[in-house]
Amino acid sequence: MNDSGQSAGSAAGSKRKDVRRNQQTLLDAAAAVFVTSGVEAPVRDIAAEAGVGMGTVYRHFPTRADLVIAVYRHQVEACAEAGPALLRTSPTPHAALGQWADLFVDFLVTKHGLAAAMQGNSAGFETLHAYFLERLLPVCSQLLDAAAASGETRSDLDAYHLMRGIGNLCIGADSDPRYDARRLVALLVEGLRQPR
Repeated sequence: MNDSGQSAGSAAGSKRKDVRRNQQTLLDAAAAVFVTSGVEAPVRDIAAEAGVGMGTVYRHFPTRADLVIAVYRHQVEACAEAGPALLRTSPTPHAALGQWADLFVDFLVTKHGLAAAMQGNSAGFETLHAYFLERLLPVCSQLLDAAAASGETRSDLDAYHLMRGIGNLCIGADSDPRYDARRLVALLVEGLRQPR
């Protein structure tokens, strides 16, 4: 036991939880900064958003590519977990689909800088893309199926094509400050409604 009455094992477990929590805080902060400033945003901006020093960022993520890949995986998991949660808490399945599409847009804005950050690591990029499809296609399908079953949307919709459509609408977001990808995606999702 140590001076605080904790066993060494529980102190180590508590330290691991703190490290995970700090890493989650950094990933959330980096994702927020990447959405507004792109993946080339200064590390000092990420550290300030997280409320930590720059050394803490580098201790967890030694290179920008490490950070961008970790944010990418973190956001994939957040989108994957959000789908079922939104279906439980949203007033309708179509509303859940719209909220999920907003999260997906934020993720895609970050994703656009991924290839540059990985600097020619095409095998690594392909692995991440496969992970993205494996985790998010079933979630998007679940949302579409629920919206179709409720009668809100057409039943002939395909998750892959919807995700590609949303992705294509996000392409201009980083080069034109007047371009509002979120607004265009909202129009797309609204256009999925079943004709009356």
